[in-house]
Amino acid sequence: MALKKLVLKPGVNRENTRYTNEGGWFESDKVRFRQGTPEKIGGWARISVSTFQGLCRSLWNWITLENLNLVGVGTNLKFYLELGGDYNDITPIRTTVILSNPFATTNLSTTVTVTDSAHGAANGDFVSFSNVAPVGGLDLNNEYQLTVIDTNTYTITASSAATSTATGGGTTVNAVYQINVGDAFEIPLSGWGAGTWGAGTWGFGGTSTSALRLWSQNNFGEDLVYGYRGGPIYYWDATYGVDPIPVTMTIATPSVVTSSVPFANDSPITIVNSGYPAALPTGLTPGTTYYVVNASGNTFNLAATVGGSAIATTGTQSGTHYIVPNGVLVSSLPNASDVPIIQNYLYVSDVSRFVFAFGCNDYGSTIQNPMLIRWSDQESLVNWTPSATNQAGSVTLSHGSSIITAIQTRQEILVWTDSAIYSLQYIGQPVVWSSQLMGDNISILGQNAAAQASGVVYWMGVDKFYLYDGRLQTLNCDLRRYIFQDINLEQNQQVFASTNEGFNEVWWFYCSAGSTVVDKYVVFNYQEKVWYYGTMGRTAWLDSGLRDYPIAATYDHNLVNHEYGLDDNTTGTPVGIEAYISSAEFDIEDGEHFGFVWRMLPDLTFSGSDASPTPQVTYTLYPMKNSGSGTGTAVNQNVDKLTGASYTVTEGFTGQINTRVRGRQLILKVSSDNLGTAWQLGSTRIDIRPDGRR
Repeated sequence: MALKKLVLKPGVNRENTRYTNEGGWFESDKVRFRQGTPEKIGGWARISVSTFQGLCRSLWNWITLENLNLVGVGTNLKFYLELGGDYNDITPIRTTVILSNPFATTNLSTTVTVTDSAHGAANGDFVSFSNVAPVGGLDLNNEYQLTVIDTNTYTITASSAATSTATGGGTTVNAVYQINVGDAFEIPLSGWGAGTWGAGTWGFGGTSTSALRLWSQNNFGEDLVYGYRGGPIYYWDATYGVDPIPVTMTIATPSVVTSSVPFANDSPITIVNSGYPAALPTGLTPGTTYYVVNASGNTFNLAATVGGSAIATTGTQSGTHYIVPNGVLVSSLPNASDVPIIQNYLYVSDVSRFVFAFGCNDYGSTIQNPMLIRWSDQESLVNWTPSATNQAGSVTLSHGSSIITAIQTRQEILVWTDSAIYSLQYIGQPVVWSSQLMGDNISILGQNAAAQASGVVYWMGVDKFYLYDGRLQTLNCDLRRYIFQDINLEQNQQVFASTNEGFNEVWWFYCSAGSTVVDKYVVFNYQEKVWYYGTMGRTAWLDSGLRDYPIAATYDHNLVNHEYGLDDNTTGTPVGIEAYISSAEFDIEDGEHFGFVWRMLPDLTFSGSDASPTPQVTYTLYPMKNSGSGTGTAVNQNVDKLTGASYTVTEGFTGQINTRVRGRQLILKVSSDNLGTAWQLGSTRIDIRPDGRR
């Protein structure tokens, strides 16, 4: 019998049985399609050895006027700015208080009890202390993650055990509390129906600590506007950012620092001792970052230490310092007017430059309206009060019960509720922004479940995929049943989408059934109109033209460059990526007779692989007695019923594989897991001879 060429349809299809999908592909992991044929995806590597705290849920990349390439990193615990692989903590401050002898230590224990009446903290919140006298032999001038005991007390864990049981700390201990943290994953039924309207549980925000912390962020010029779901809007001024600023500091007393430039309120400054004519005043420690609050002219009160990344690049009193201030409430900025105090999502329109708050409180109210959209005056962060002389305004949507997310396209802003999609278009005064219902009775899984590619918006609903290219359409998916039968919809807010423009792909990451962590992905190649899927643990993804590679956040609390190298280098030690693709069943002479496969001619390229070690893949043939029998029931000569007959194929050495496999149907699998390997599959040929009907 002549050689049979195996030319299979591109894409992975699981909408029918494996036998019905004859001539196609049925399973995949870490494989994509290029020009109709499968290939292993690129590798990934961490951007630095630095890590952040918490699980990242949001990434945003922009370049400042000073040419700083920054990435905003929002986690369930903190908010960071990434620059050069360093994660600079700019988490906003909730409150600052002065405490009197708040600490209680126990001999030989690292647990310290802190008393602060009505502290307002939640489990896992961060607090920083300064101006603390030693207590129980411990120096407690540092940042801590706390555990709540009750409304007036909580505990922290010291870096070493106390040497005595004691109370104290001083009568002017400075305590700085960062905003309440969120959970790392979603707790079902913590939202609508689990609490009162407007009490904080609606919309995953406010006082609720039982819901996933999701961040939305955007830039306003070179500055950052950001906020978390259910929280207010914050602002970070790039003028006082990670750009080095020359300053001159004179320390007059333990509580006063005078600066030659008006630092932004709440800026941390690192004080160093080298080069000073005398020792630092009592209470100031070399190398400690002191938190600056209550600005008055150029004089600042030293309030507390923080764990930010502000550093001094010189040891002299007059030198260059990196100023990394924490974010501040937009409502606290000069001339702020009617700034929303709670919102579920925010966005900055690109060209017209309005700041939008979706699902926010109305003017003069503290109650959240989940269907209300408000926007600031054009070119303004702070003016949200509508008047005849500005363009601030609002609109309430009618279809649905809550606004979920929004994306800006070329000519409009698309807004999703939990049951409809709207278009916002700028038309100028007096209406300013008009809203139009574009589709009803639709769904979207979460705040980050939509992505835009080549002018088309794609998103994942609760039971299917959609696209919008000027009109609403259902996106045909060859993996629909497979995906939605194996997804944890109780973790829908963890679903996120992004693009990989270099390969014409839209990726969705989600939690499989029974999992509370993201462990699977599905990809739509919009150029070739095909689907494929696999397993991967990521918490956020950003495909930015301002970076050389797509970046993603991992469960190792770092960022990695994707399509970088060939291996998994998340931890700094490269390991091979397990990648494979498996075909549907294909008949040997339509399954009428048994066939005996006695040789196979592989066809693939290892282009792009590392020279050492020698790249290789594994070809596996799974024979079947019939389409319903399962693999391996009609085998010949050492072919395992589960693993099939496997053969190693190496570059330049494997031109023909001698096999002994017998069956009516076959399944072909190509896989690799070794270092330094890239491969693209071509058209494999097999040589079959008839072998009877039994």
